Amino acid sequence: MNSITIAENAGFCFGVKRATDRLEDALKQARDGERIYTLGHLIHNETYNESLRRRGVEAIGIADLQGIAEAANDEHPVTVLVRAHGCPRETSQLLERLSTENKSFRWLDCTCPYVKKIHKIAQEHSSDDCFFVLIGAADHPEVVGIMSFFDGEKYVFSSANELETAISQWGEDKLHKKTPVLVAQTTQNLGIWQKSQKILKKLCTNAIIFDTICSVTETRQTEAESLAARCDFMVVIGGRESSNTAKLYEICRRNCEKTVWIANAAELDVGMLSDSFHIGIVAGASTPSDEIEEVYKTMSEIKENFEKLLEESECSTLNTGDVVTGTVTHVSDAELQLDVGVGVTGYIKADQITDDASFKLTENFKNGDKVEAFVIRVSDIEGVAELSKKRVDADKNWQNIVAACEEKTVLEGKVAEAVRGGVVIYAHSNRVFVPASQTGVPKDGDLSTLVGATVQFKVIEVKSPKKAIGSIRIVQREARRAMENDFWASIEVGKVYTGTVKSMTSYGAFVDLGGVDGMVHLTELSWKHIKAPSEVVAVGDEITVFVKSFDPEKKRISLGYKTEESNPWNIFKSRYAVGDIASVKIVNMMPFGAFAEIVDGVDGLIHISQIAMQRIAKPADLLEIGQIVDARIIDIDDEKQKVSLSIRSLLEEAAAAAEAMPEDYVAEEAAPADEQ
Repeated sequence: MNSITIAENAGFCFGVKRATDRLEDALKQARDGERIYTLGHLIHNETYNESLRRRGVEAIGIADLQGIAEAANDEHPVTVLVRAHGCPRETSQLLERLSTENKSFRWLDCTCPYVKKIHKIAQEHSSDDCFFVLIGAADHPEVVGIMSFFDGEKYVFSSANELETAISQWGEDKLHKKTPVLVAQTTQNLGIWQKSQKILKKLCTNAIIFDTICSVTETRQTEAESLAARCDFMVVIGGRESSNTAKLYEICRRNCEKTVWIANAAELDVGMLSDSFHIGIVAGASTPSDEIEEVYKTMSEIKENFEKLLEESECSTLNTGDVVTGTVTHVSDAELQLDVGVGVTGYIKADQITDDASFKLTENFKNGDKVEAFVIRVSDIEGVAELSKKRVDADKNWQNIVAACEEKTVLEGKVAEAVRGGVVIYAHSNRVFVPASQTGVPKDGDLSTLVGATVQFKVIEVKSPKKAIGSIRIVQREARRAMENDFWASIEVGKVYTGTVKSMTSYGAFVDLGGVDGMVHLTELSWKHIKAPSEVVAVGDEITVFVKSFDPEKKRISLGYKTEESNPWNIFKSRYAVGDIASVKIVNMMPFGAFAEIVDGVDGLIHISQIAMQRIAKPADLLEIGQIVDARIIDIDDEKQKVSLSIRSLLEEAAAAAEAMPEDYVAEEAAPADEQ
């Protein structure tokens, strides 16, 4: 762990600081017997809210207001503070009425001015000529409050994709006859907000857009993104209910794989920090400064202890990859034996001293000589270490490592062993340590699976004497980017890919095409109407898809899954024609007739007049759901893809055939067997 950096804009924002300051003022000015409440938690921070409970400040709900107000009196006055997120309009009207009716009951509005601004926008644009669109979390207290101030048609969308899907379903009538008013939750992700604006501007030229994201939120998110890109471990501090903290976590996680979200210092996992070199700290708008300081202090102590233990460990033990100086205790032409201290005897075979076969060890070494050697292998059980002098002699190889770091050259080496916190690779006869976070192995994965493998890596840091830090993950990431570039260079409409279903949403399934994701919209998954992608595919399924459209700039790919070969209508047409008789299944009944499934995905209508030869009141008089019946196809409408069926036609045909038979043959057929 080399450095710990705290973001400049970590902690309380203006709105939260204003609310907590007003609460502190209320506590200082409170009279004897006065009770102070907050309407909901004042801020989204568990530690802070627990400290308020210990000081006698209770969090209440809207349903509690009436009873608390009625119980307030001169001896026990009551003060209720509305949190920074604000409250619904109806609630503020209730608070105003209760304070008017009882002078011992008062309320303080701590709503953030940024949120108040959106309340005003919603109220001023309430009309039948407008509809209100908010980008944010529908169930968040801030959003619930904002939406109550708009009288009329209103919507909340959590993402730009949801907005785009809704617009495509609204139709031109709404978009041209009404004016959309677009705002954002104050803590909304800046990227999502920008995408939402572009989508609405493209399809609605008359849209009124208000940029309502808090300026502190924008700065905080931008800083978090920059810091996460420079660090190999990120700590996000904030309450689990905090919306802005959740968005900071998403941003950091996207730019730094090793990102954790904690509420306080007690939740820090010491083991997770041991192999990290550059650590960043960001905090949500509801995080007190003392909590941030406590986390920083805890991490600094971990850093000091870790470095001390590492130094002590290196001094008291002999490890593979160490360079040691030993004293020669025995010489033969086959090997040297050395005393290397720490209770271990070292030996150097002749081929680890020189490649010159004529070189005589007995002529060049004597007892007492000092020899610097590289530790190849240590056996604690036998108390011996295998050493190499050649590796130490190759000082120039270290310069190759230094040059590779400066020039960002890709090196290749074999993983020799898995050690605590990472793996060791040998390159140019030098030991390179790769932290677990840089191996490409998932968190808590088995690093030993890399041992013996030849891998490509980059040296990202060099230390003296001859210590190098490497990264396999960087090379893998660059390879993925190159593969992505190749993918985008070769993609074309209609191209077929075999991919794996990666995730699903309410509007479609995302498919991994080999490092690049594409989306199959709900309507492209099946020819039949489905409510969810899970009716057709599951995460992990391998499916064949084709490209319908793509946007290289936005990195978006629209995929198709259903084909003309699987089109139920085409299947039906290949099997049946007008006049054919089909065995069909009754699937639905209406007053005017019954619908029957002919093939999967194609139903035909048996009009009530085509069910029987006689007049019937309703289809259910003769048919029931699930019943299998024979029916004749009497009409096929290709344009509307509709089929008309008739049971009556078959009944009439059977009756006509019976009438055409000779009377004596009919009687003979109908007579009992014992009378024949």
